Amino acid sequence: MKKSIVFSCLLISSAAVLASADVHWEYSGEHGPEHWAKLSPDNFACSASNQSPVNLTGFIEADLRPIKFNYKAGGSEILNNGHTVQINYQSGSSINIDATEFALLQVHFHAPSENHIEGKSYPLEAHLVHADKAGNLAVVAVMYEQKDKNLAFADAWQQMPKHAGDKQQLNRLFNIDSILPTNRDYYRFSGSLTTPPCSEGVRWLVLKESVPVSEEQVKAFAAALTGPNNRYIQATNARIILK
Repeated sequence: MKKSIVFSCLLISSAAVLASADVHWEYSGEHGPEHWAKLSPDNFACSASNQSPVNLTGFIEADLRPIKFNYKAGGSEILNNGHTVQINYQSGSSINIDATEFALLQVHFHAPSENHIEGKSYPLEAHLVHADKAGNLAVVAVMYEQKDKNLAFADAWQQMPKHAGDKQQLNRLFNIDSILPTNRDYYRFSGSLTTPPCSEGVRWLVLKESVPVSEEQVKAFAAALTGPNNRYIQATNARIILK
């Protein structure tokens, strides 16, 4: 198994969320994004050419087939790993794209958004991380507009761990479907993990329609971390973004 797949598996496991625990990295300073590739040989991809996040613009019209969502209530554990707040998911939920089933493993959040849409940054972005049987990754990204309170977040947000390393079982299973927009049209591009080891080959599926979230909910998330947790925009280079 290639190192990139091994580290991708580490990224999505509940024990080592988003990156190898052996390599210290941050979102600013000497361990910030511009230095990630130098922090470990395993992070070599962080300086590669097909990195995420990106500014989604210059779209190419395409006949994108709908994503087949098969989500059930299965979010069982919420944790704070110091880089994000994440909800781990029980088996049984998935998406189907490219005639392949990708199991939903977890959802985590970034404030402000990592991806931009035609230059616009959003106050909050969710990344729904999926993997197929071969370890290939697909991430569904959802943007949140600062408007009304998002009732679907209410229970999970009340149990949000306030300190890095803390986690707890949710009082009731979280249904990720409840935080998605009604319209599931999407943009698509090929990219990478947005955290070390920055492995490429990730299918990015960014939903076009945003979802409301309140200022208080965004502040509550930000307060659980030490600062913004968004990687800066990466060059699109020769990639195309489909819509």
